[in-house]
Amino acid sequence: MSTPSAVGILAGGGPLPGRVAEAAAAAGRPVFILGFEGFAEPDVIGPWPHEFVRLGAAGRMLSLLKQHNCSDLVLIGPIRRPSLRNLRPDAEGARIMARLGRSLFAGDDGLLGALVRLLGEEGFHIRGAHEFLTQAVAQPGVLGRVQPDAQAQADIQRGITVVQALGRLDIGQGCVVQNGVVLTVEAMEGTDRMLARAGECRQPGEGGVLVKMLKPGQEKRADMPTIGPVTVQNAHAAGLRGIAFEAAHTLLTDRQHCIEEADRIGLFLLAFDPVEGAGTSTQPA
Repeated sequence: MSTPSAVGILAGGGPLPGRVAEAAAAAGRPVFILGFEGFAEPDVIGPWPHEFVRLGAAGRMLSLLKQHNCSDLVLIGPIRRPSLRNLRPDAEGARIMARLGRSLFAGDDGLLGALVRLLGEEGFHIRGAHEFLTQAVAQPGVLGRVQPDAQAQADIQRGITVVQALGRLDIGQGCVVQNGVVLTVEAMEGTDRMLARAGECRQPGEGGVLVKMLKPGQEKRADMPTIGPVTVQNAHAAGLRGIAFEAAHTLLTDRQHCIEEADRIGLFLLAFDPVEGAGTSTQPA
């Protein structure tokens, strides 16, 4: 019986590369992780066969992936986009950059979409992390015990409109709305720093709501919105009442811990369908 091909994981920061590795191994697939230097966490990828590589070392990446018989690739974990000056591509990297062309100077969506297409042309099958982490995505409804009230639901609807507008410009995946006022929008700084700014901008009255969702037309196999227990804690520290995120298109890094933490501090978690809006049916934890 032939050995199944391996799942190659191109790993940025955070715990999700390890979670994808666990899920792939549980499904009987060998795993090999390429950890991007300065981003991937040694404790997360250390238990698995792995190598650390520079972002610009595309030739070494492709060689290692082929050497370890990788057929499926998963891009997972946050990475700060480097400047072209700091990328220092090897020969293969320079060839790939030439093929990417103007996508290098487009927004993140254009670059990630071009990268996914290019890796497909190299013979790899690009898989979304959600295909392995089925328990990390939620269907529409409230997770946990805390329910959003009418004002929170109105803020969520406002946030959905704002994030869709931001997404069409390829700016960010989130915003914070309080009583109809947009306190902050997410750009390249990421969710945690946006939440810190939201705390500084908080207005009198009931706390606001964090809204996270895919950008329209976004390549979700490379950059799905992600929420973890730290997001829940930072939202609480910013004085927010809850987090609303797109159902089926948001990864929860630790679903049970997120729910437990939200229940402990009295913050709601709502998975919404952008078409249906901020419905509040309760789903199993």
